[in-house]
Amino acid sequence: MASVLTASGGFALSAADRMRLERHVKEALRRARRHGEALAAISVRLPRDVDPSAVVAKARRAGATAASDDPWFLFEQPDRESAALAALGCAVAIEASGDDRFAVVSKRWRSLASRAVCDLLDGPRGMGPIAVGGFAFAPEGGAAPHWNGFAAASLQVPEVAIVRRGEDVRLTLTVLATPDDVASDLVARAARRAESLDLSARMPLLDPDPAGRYRVVSAMPPEHYEQAVARAVDRIALGELTKIVLAREVEVHAPVDHDPAAVLGVLREAFPACHLVCVGRGDAAFVAASPELLIRRDGERAATLALAGSTRRSADPAVDDHLGERLLRSTKDREEQAIVTRRITHTLKPYSVWVTAHDEPEIVKMANIQHLGTPIRAQLSRAVSVLELVGVLHPTPAVGGEPLSVAAPLIPALEGFDRGWYAGPIGWADRDEDGEFVVGLRSALLRGRVARLYAGVGVVRDSDPAAELAETDIKLQALLPVLAG
Repeated sequence: MASVLTASGGFALSAADRMRLERHVKEALRRARRHGEALAAISVRLPRDVDPSAVVAKARRAGATAASDDPWFLFEQPDRESAALAALGCAVAIEASGDDRFAVVSKRWRSLASRAVCDLLDGPRGMGPIAVGGFAFAPEGGAAPHWNGFAAASLQVPEVAIVRRGEDVRLTLTVLATPDDVASDLVARAARRAESLDLSARMPLLDPDPAGRYRVVSAMPPEHYEQAVARAVDRIALGELTKIVLAREVEVHAPVDHDPAAVLGVLREAFPACHLVCVGRGDAAFVAASPELLIRRDGERAATLALAGSTRRSADPAVDDHLGERLLRSTKDREEQAIVTRRITHTLKPYSVWVTAHDEPEIVKMANIQHLGTPIRAQLSRAVSVLELVGVLHPTPAVGGEPLSVAAPLIPALEGFDRGWYAGPIGWADRDEDGEFVVGLRSALLRGRVARLYAGVGVVRDSDPAAELAETDIKLQALLPVLAG
């Protein structure tokens, strides 16, 4: 008998599924007694109309205080076969900081994945035990108090994960077995998790008319940003570097707490081509509608996108096309784009049989902005994990600078704030060390009634401070109308 929905909309494991989970748990316990710990997981098919993000968002909202503190993770790209991955709870936390943080978390996940006891079934990418989370932009980033909970490197193995690709929807339940655990207790814990879910859930809606007023303020005066750009241009003119990305921070003070799930619901309607992200930790959430894929690994294949150079959109199709053509002919934007493409291609070559990039950039259109983008693909020469690739690619010149050794210390000095997870890699890795990470752009940190929004631009030799300030305003419009009422 197949697993079935309960009267409350939850998911009751069938006797066969429960027995399968018990077998996996018992084997995981045997491995744990040899190695100290081991993961056990089962995956089951869900109805095709299940909304993964809505299920996780409602489970967190409906839980008691302890459950509502569960970490949660939403990751979608609606235009790509309705791709979605949503996760809740934490079986294992993997954290690190410093220059070796990518290597540390990669080694830890490889160890856990190699001992995992789980189903060997065909299904959508992301099915089975996974690690989800992200990284701060800087090796010691996220130290500011408002970034509490978002460590410099922070991946978690969720207890519940729901993945969707097209009409194929799968639920994975994962537990961590340690030598002193009892099999029946671990099985019961996973079953209770499944039963607590409401598979009929839909995303919450934003309050259209909250009582009170919103207040939008720049963390620093706009003049400070223009001065930072001018100082960067001076450094470039002296030949110290060729590009540096500088960002702004804008705060939205709301009359009520910001609702990250409702915000993501609006973003996925407005930006279906973007990578939509929500990472919840405690009472805070980092949300993003990112246009930039950092790396996608699928077996021996890897793909990324060099994204740099941007302009606004227009409701008039003729004007919109004209703006795109002007962007393609812009010397300043083409230079910025070429710097990013060269660095990514050069970085991937030591790990690849071949790397190929389009000869010319193309226009990548989002709802409120259009970019220059160059798709890059590689055939990997060895089994390098997605987390290792993230570590060697981050930060690309699209969010850092060139050369990075010069740009890295200049960025916080000129910006004057802790980027935290802004412009950092966010995504997931599976048991085969495949996965997908995007860059945390068009993003905001929500904590209570305060939202901190971030937007940056690439500064090169021809950059004009006033124009760069205006470009940040365009990029802020991805989230500002949603968060500021």
